[in-house]
Amino acid sequence: MSKRNEDREQNMKTRSRKRIKRNILAVTYLFVAMFLGMMVYTCHYAMTHKQELINNSYNGRQEIFTAQNTRGSIYASGGQVLAETQIGEDGGETRVYPYANLFAHAVGYASNGKYGIEALGNYYLINSNAKLSDKVANDMAGEKYPGDNVFTTLDVDLQEVAYQSLGIYKGAVIVTEPSTGRILAMVSKPDFDPNEIDAIWDDLLEDEESTVLLNRATQGLYPPGSTFKMVTALEYIRENPDSYSQYRYQCGGRFTLGENTINCYHGTAHGSVDFARSFAKSCNSSFANIGMKLDRAKFGETLKSLLFNEKLPVDFAYSKSRLIIDADTADADIIQASIGQGTTQITPLHLNMITCAIANNGVLMKPYLMDCVKNYEGSVIKQFSPDTYRKLMSEEEAAALNGLMQEVVKSGTGTKLSGMPYTAAGKTGSAEYNNVKTDSHAWFTGFAPAEDPEICVTIIIEGAGSGGDYAVPIAKRIFNEYFDQ
Repeated sequence: MSKRNEDREQNMKTRSRKRIKRNILAVTYLFVAMFLGMMVYTCHYAMTHKQELINNSYNGRQEIFTAQNTRGSIYASGGQVLAETQIGEDGGETRVYPYANLFAHAVGYASNGKYGIEALGNYYLINSNAKLSDKVANDMAGEKYPGDNVFTTLDVDLQEVAYQSLGIYKGAVIVTEPSTGRILAMVSKPDFDPNEIDAIWDDLLEDEESTVLLNRATQGLYPPGSTFKMVTALEYIRENPDSYSQYRYQCGGRFTLGENTINCYHGTAHGSVDFARSFAKSCNSSFANIGMKLDRAKFGETLKSLLFNEKLPVDFAYSKSRLIIDADTADADIIQASIGQGTTQITPLHLNMITCAIANNGVLMKPYLMDCVKNYEGSVIKQFSPDTYRKLMSEEEAAALNGLMQEVVKSGTGTKLSGMPYTAAGKTGSAEYNNVKTDSHAWFTGFAPAEDPEICVTIIIEGAGSGGDYAVPIAKRIFNEYFDQ
């Protein structure tokens, strides 16, 4: 009996040791699998995010590349040099910007941090795809390898027209190709000379009120004013697809709801207006009335689909546009939002993207600034191609808005663009930004030719007044340059 008990205890101990060994092996295999998985993920992430990792300011490999390669040049779409590294007799390197202030925010700078295309294309500019034989020759001569060059989508002629037309005003201009997303011009004022960035850097940091470094085209947030009526109109069309053209309103120059009053610009009484006339004449009273008819929950969904409060599909720095409307939005807020006032905030970039979607049958193409990367011999290292983001609206909705915007030019607030060899479509805006009713930003956003859009222009002039009086003439100069008129 004793022997049997001892055997039983021995068997139990043996089984227990085996179970412990199996558990230890299972845990060991689990940790080995996890470690291998982490290694595979890390390697995969490093390969697929190489550019982001190297561009990180904490990555010491940047210093290695900079010590090994001469920073490449940046070119306009026409081949003009926008930024280059010049080497002095003492071997010292100087980053030079031949156009000075003209491309300040678009091209940016490469010292005191990096900004603009200098930051966006940094990975390519500090790399060299020179031939091995050329690298050997450079090594023997004690010289750096020539860095790769970035060719942009920017057009010097359009940039110059936009820059000169904006003049002394603060504001921004962005010009794009709606069918591809190519950014043809990007101007922001006030500006700076990137050749002097080292000399002025400390002063800019000490001046807390300075906004010189802010790219207003992509990061400036403004009330959109009447340009937002494109969005309000889209929502009304969506909710009333078969009857929106039957809309009628009697405008007496103001819209009153309880204690809240909306005035038309300069108190103009537009009289009896239909939907198209309300849009063309930018009748605030009529659009406040339209706003009160909208389903607020659905309006909020439309805002989300148009990327309000959302990330934009771009690779450069930008600010999110802001406006929240839901079922609980108060009447006072909805009538303000319907005309692009109140808490509504948008960037010129975002407004341009919505306009491009209208011009491109409802499809938004991702905006981009870099066209291709070439080595110093001109061989293409990387080609950037147009990329569809998504459909923001149906073709029918885009066509309806296109028609409304054409009427703005034919008989509304944008008539300074009428009578040209090309047809244009657009929307003006005069956006109040403080309690002084006469103070407003001047807006225009539109495209041409209206029937087959090739170019889209969005303009804001801070504190100028009427969009029709100040922003439209700038758009006209840009269109004329593009169509060589």
